[in-house]
Amino acid sequence: MKLGPVMLDVVGTELAQDDIRRIQHPLTGGVILFARNYKNRSQLVELTKAIHDLRPGILIAVDHEGGRVQRFRTDGFTRLPAMRRLGELWDTDVLGATKAATAVGFVLAAELRACGVDLAFTPVLDLDYGESGVIGDRAFHRDARVVAMLAKSLNHGLALAGMANCGKHFPGHGFVKADSHIDIPVDERSLNAILSEDAAPYDWLGLGLSAVMPAHVIYPMVDKHPAGFSKKWLSILRQDMGFEGVIFSDDLSMEGASVAGDVIDGANAALSAGCDMVLICNSPDKADQLLAGLKIQANAKTRESAARIAALVPQTPALAWNALQEDPRYLVAKRVVQELSST
Repeated sequence: MKLGPVMLDVVGTELAQDDIRRIQHPLTGGVILFARNYKNRSQLVELTKAIHDLRPGILIAVDHEGGRVQRFRTDGFTRLPAMRRLGELWDTDVLGATKAATAVGFVLAAELRACGVDLAFTPVLDLDYGESGVIGDRAFHRDARVVAMLAKSLNHGLALAGMANCGKHFPGHGFVKADSHIDIPVDERSLNAILSEDAAPYDWLGLGLSAVMPAHVIYPMVDKHPAGFSKKWLSILRQDMGFEGVIFSDDLSMEGASVAGDVIDGANAALSAGCDMVLICNSPDKADQLLAGLKIQANAKTRESAARIAALVPQTPALAWNALQEDPRYLVAKRVVQELSST
């Protein structure tokens, strides 16, 4: 079955008939998991296996950054530090911070892959201006150069465990106070100001970025549309920065997406602007509306998007959980992460 450009969620800890119906829909190409989908590791493994068996090749993802954004925290999962902790370490020990970032990425990815999860929406590349409550300690640092280097190290750790990465939220969500989950943030700065600081890590990371998620933020000096619905912003990413990976829309059910209209209007706007895959979360009714109303024509563009998405699926076998607990690299990395989290 060909996979489509929609990533949606499931309701509980096992698949209900409505979940199965949505996952089998031709437009579905991914599933995003949340804390409500997790009871323990064995249940998570059963859930991801059921999803993969239902749609072979489907991409299973989760927001699993560390700190307050870590969906699975119990039954053996390592508590990951907030990314700001790595930035604080950088200020005293640059090489120690890069080593720790690689360890965090490796532990994060190895544990998720052992449970059948293919992708974590990480790293956050937003700058820590000290203004945004929703970003806050999810950001590595105020300095874009430090953000780029720590993200590069974290991405290296993800890759060592066979996982791709997703930088977010392009071109930057750290400057605005408003939370795009419940508001429509507006960043009044000029294009040059944003490109020289907030967007710079995306350019510097180059081929090291597998995927990018734009911000539900409006930058009126550049375009009237939020970045994820903006052809101008996504062409800057694709053409000026040469980005060849997957572009995910942020969640279409968030308030920041409401300016695009209903969920079908939002999906069409995001895909037309240059997104490869759109997310619809925490709203089964809207997911049904999207699957019923979104019309996709097979052409070169949709085939390119499908190929990009397929490339995010891990290409190497993952260690099972028990084998992972005896893996020397994992044990060393886990010690580094635990030391970092405890200080």
